[in-house]
Amino acid sequence: MRTAFYPGSFDPMTNGHIHVLEQSLALCDRLVVGIGVHPGKTPMFSFDERAAMIAEALKTDFPARAADVEVVSFQGLVVEAAKQAGATVLVRGLRDGTDLDYEMQMAGMNRAMAPGITTVFAPAYPESRHITATLVRQIAKMGGDVTPFVPMVVQKALAARHSG
Repeated sequence: MRTAFYPGSFDPMTNGHIHVLEQSLALCDRLVVGIGVHPGKTPMFSFDERAAMIAEALKTDFPARAADVEVVSFQGLVVEAAKQAGATVLVRGLRDGTDLDYEMQMAGMNRAMAPGITTVFAPAYPESRHITATLVRQIAKMGGDVTPFVPMVVQKALAARHSG
């Protein structure tokens, strides 16, 4: 059974994340989504809220594979979390050349620290290349429509968070 690890903050999950999840599921039998939790940062959504949104989006978009995905929290090095999850593949999403430059450096460092884990890159689909969680948070905070950028479960959570 091939296990892949897909790390990120997912605060909130975007359509870009959904596209990387889709590509990840094509590569593995089991996918572990690792939500990075940093004690010094205050996310918009708690770990439990983010995990619930990911689970709901998976049930909606990939019902046949939703049971093959586990959501975990992690602190520290991604490769250590991937090892702990039993992963042999580390999935990283790429939006543009800037992401590629950074991710290539990270892939080299991760390979040096964990030679048994192979990094694979999932390119952003053209329709989600411009989406970032930071921009989604800003648009939602200012009352803008985030519907084109996030799964419905996230759109509802953002609307509830910023209503009133």
